[in-house]
Amino acid sequence: MDRPSFLIHAEEAESAAKRHGVSVVNLLPLLVNPAKPLARPPISKFPVSAVGLGSSGRIFVGVNVEFPGLPLHHSIHAEQFLVTNLTLNSEPNLRHFSVSAAPCGHCRQFLQEIRDAPDIKILITDPNAFRDAKEEDGYVRLESILPHRFGPNDLLERDVPLLLEPHDNRLTLLGVTNGHVDSDLKLTALSAANRSYAPYSRCPSGVALVDCEGRVYRGWYMESAAYNPSLGPVQAALVDYVANGGGGGFERIVGAVLVEKRDAVVRQEHTARMLLQVIAPKCDFEVFHC
Repeated sequence: MDRPSFLIHAEEAESAAKRHGVSVVNLLPLLVNPAKPLARPPISKFPVSAVGLGSSGRIFVGVNVEFPGLPLHHSIHAEQFLVTNLTLNSEPNLRHFSVSAAPCGHCRQFLQEIRDAPDIKILITDPNAFRDAKEEDGYVRLESILPHRFGPNDLLERDVPLLLEPHDNRLTLLGVTNGHVDSDLKLTALSAANRSYAPYSRCPSGVALVDCEGRVYRGWYMESAAYNPSLGPVQAALVDYVANGGGGGFERIVGAVLVEKRDAVVRQEHTARMLLQVIAPKCDFEVFHC
């Protein structure tokens, strides 16, 4: 099977499933190995790919991304990439996904931010994984690999929108003094901050990146109830870059804007600046507050 793209539209997914004589759900594990070359694991040399089906019928791909010169906790796990890919494309639900290796505890916890997470069905293509009871199609429920979970229900009211659900933080920029920053980039970062999922700290933030060809990418901060699995806004924007940037290196990123609250208890500026200095040394980084 050919290497898949990071987003497969519903019609393409149905057509591919028909060609292989399987359902769309059972197409997911067939795409896992072909997606592995999309991963960027220069440290571990261990590519991981995850392929998920949204309620829209679209298929999404996630891969692991590592950054030499930075602490390992800056890495993007394949399942985090997958969920970020869903959010960037306004996909409201994830019910099935297949992955090349058993999800680590970090990712099992991050997935809890999705509504009805215990019912998400997962198939690990590694033949050594999960030899216990599986359903007929080879999938197991996420609850079976994280049975005693801690998550949003422990900290939030039931009516609070969760990770894949629409919400608007209604942020506006404070007075701006740096006139040389492209206004579109600034507004893209603000729009990203307004989509940020930060119900625990209430410190939303968003990032916009621009590459040397003028193409813009965006991402927003996404929190976990367990705090540490949270994904920073630069990493989220880098998911957009990896998925839609044509496969180029991070050194092609030449500009970045971060928007966050001036009085934020959880601040992204210093971490974002360090990350970008390492992976994109020529990047002009600016911060605006709301």
